[in-house]
Amino acid sequence: MKRKQTENDVDSDGGSDISFINVDFDFFGPNPAVDFLAINRLLQQLFQWDTEIFDTNKLTDLILAQPGVGSTVKTDGEDSDPFALLTALNMHIHHEHPSIKSIANYCLDKVSSSGDRDFHDVLHTLFSQNQQHVGLVICERLINMPVQVIPPMYRMLTEELRRAISNSEPYQFSHFLFISRCYHLTPEEESALANSAPRYRPKSKTSLSKKSRQIPSKSEPEPPADGIYSFHPEDVTIREFALHTVDFKYNNAPKEPREKDAFGLDVRARIMLIPAERFQALVDKLQEVYNVT
Repeated sequence: MKRKQTENDVDSDGGSDISFINVDFDFFGPNPAVDFLAINRLLQQLFQWDTEIFDTNKLTDLILAQPGVGSTVKTDGEDSDPFALLTALNMHIHHEHPSIKSIANYCLDKVSSSGDRDFHDVLHTLFSQNQQHVGLVICERLINMPVQVIPPMYRMLTEELRRAISNSEPYQFSHFLFISRCYHLTPEEESALANSAPRYRPKSKTSLSKKSRQIPSKSEPEPPADGIYSFHPEDVTIREFALHTVDFKYNNAPKEPREKDAFGLDVRARIMLIPAERFQALVDKLQEVYNVT
């Protein structure tokens, strides 16, 4: 089923030379006929150097096997490639699936290595019983996709989960486990980034323009003490609702120290655990933060 959202152009402050392009974003359920390759690429982008651990081919098949839950974003009709994906998978129903099993073991190992004993105990308990089910939230998009497409996707996900539950489908979750990305900046990189940031203040109304990612986020104004930043702006808000959060390096990331003039970001991974009773409040907060109606 097609779901469409259109936004108008937004004028910038006087004197700004930033231009905006009006874009229509169409929201579709995952489509097994056309989405396999693009979703697989998004999963590889999410898992980075550790992609081979999770068999993203099989994970893509699993995502496409539940088209009634989850959304993709496209700009050129249903038969075009998706630029963004959001879905939730039942980690208990699919606990024997090789990708889900690998993700569960990977998360337990990373949380254990972090030294967060409380998080590990909670996660181990959740994975060791059958009364409470954990929903694995997978949200990834191309880098030029604006964050403003995310709140509608989460809003639709809550509606899809409610509809599935009313149809006695296994989507009644006690917790949601988010896997996302973050990145590390050295003090020198932070200083260079601060000096090169655009001096631009957006109007109050949000645009879904292709260049809206150039607007600095208001959610993370102070440099974090550990130099770890959210890769996706919405993760700053999601983290506020999490019981536990752990950031870590990928297993197969390059081991040698980064050179001072190294190209690209020092990308890492993040796991967040949110109780289901906080999920609707999170969705409402995302709508508020990014001024999406």
